[in-house]
Amino acid sequence: MTRTITAAAIQAAAHDRAFLARVWPGLAQQAREAGRAGANLIVLPEGTLPAYVLGYDRFEEGEVRAALEECRAIARDFGAVLVVGAARRVDDRVFNSAVVIDSDGSIAGAADKHFLWHFDRQWFAAGERLEPIQTSVGAIGALVCADGRIPTIARALVDRGAQLLVMPTAWVTSGRDPQNFENVQADLLARVRARENDVPFIAANKCGVELGCVAYCGKSQVVRADGSIAAMASQDRAETILAQVELRTPIPQRAQSETRIAPDGSLHAMRLAITPRSPRKNDRELLRILEADALIYGNEASRGFGSEALPFVSDAQLLDPGFLVDARMGGSGLAVWSTSYDPHWQVTFARARAMELRMYLVVIDASRNRAFAVDPDGAVMCGTFDGYEIASFTYDPARTLQTLVAPGTDVRLGLERAAQHAPR
Repeated sequence: MTRTITAAAIQAAAHDRAFLARVWPGLAQQAREAGRAGANLIVLPEGTLPAYVLGYDRFEEGEVRAALEECRAIARDFGAVLVVGAARRVDDRVFNSAVVIDSDGSIAGAADKHFLWHFDRQWFAAGERLEPIQTSVGAIGALVCADGRIPTIARALVDRGAQLLVMPTAWVTSGRDPQNFENVQADLLARVRARENDVPFIAANKCGVELGCVAYCGKSQVVRADGSIAAMASQDRAETILAQVELRTPIPQRAQSETRIAPDGSLHAMRLAITPRSPRKNDRELLRILEADALIYGNEASRGFGSEALPFVSDAQLLDPGFLVDARMGGSGLAVWSTSYDPHWQVTFARARAMELRMYLVVIDASRNRAFAVDPDGAVMCGTFDGYEIASFTYDPARTLQTLVAPGTDVRLGLERAAQHAPR
């Protein structure tokens, strides 16, 4: 059965922890206005209470409790589910949590940030459970910010019954281009998480700057289950976006577990050529010209490459967010995707898989005469077109060992922790 809900993502202006009392009335008013506009689900950013940069001194828990009580009243008044990012103390530990308040004002549950990012680890403990939270709008798979970079976290939540993914977040930007703030989750992964899991994805972010040293990219968004954007906020303005999404029993992309690839991490640095066509007699001469060690084509590689070390994956396998994890954790730094999938999504998925697993990915689409390669940063390095039949790139295994994506933030460790809590 399919039903439609209206989701609201409140994009808040960043505030320092010391200013919560000053800014909270305005944030509560934004939530009320979303309720008046008919939102069934209202999402506020990560670290709304008391702030994202928690700092080293004990925070004022009374302020947070009072704000949460007001959130409960708003939920009751408008019959809406609220999800708000808050610091949550449990005994001697503090968690960076998404607190879920049901439409009757009761606390339905809390999801603690699993994959801590950069300075998070200085004051937060990592979450230890991956379970959806039951609410009146459906089963919510709540993630917090960097959790979205580990593909198996969202996968576990959906496989355990989540009908939608909801993310209070603090997507940051480097400010490399002040005219176009960049963040890989806002620009790429949110749509992939929705499409590969066949569920809507709602993310509420901040804009502006906190403490003069943390800048946010905005771009809060509501994504449909097919990965299309229903609504997106600006990069630099506090605002509320609303959009309708359909909830139903998802049919996510999942490969059969018995077909998992045995990993092999034996590849060394080499120059590789790729082509969408079948091999020809003169390819040996072309490889010599390109100074390439091997040719990858279709489901095979030329002799001398050691194709047993290469994971070759189908569409069903690549689109499963957990399929390549075993091979990657076993040391494989390169995979080949032989595809006939929707060409509008090929680059998006290839970039996402390469970046989130820190590996190289070669994509071969023989039916469309296209081959391209993506590096561990998610950048397309080379690709064929028209009469350009063979492209080449350098495979550098050292880059696949660089799994730190921020200080103290290791993707490999994130994948390992998620594996401890994810269904197989």
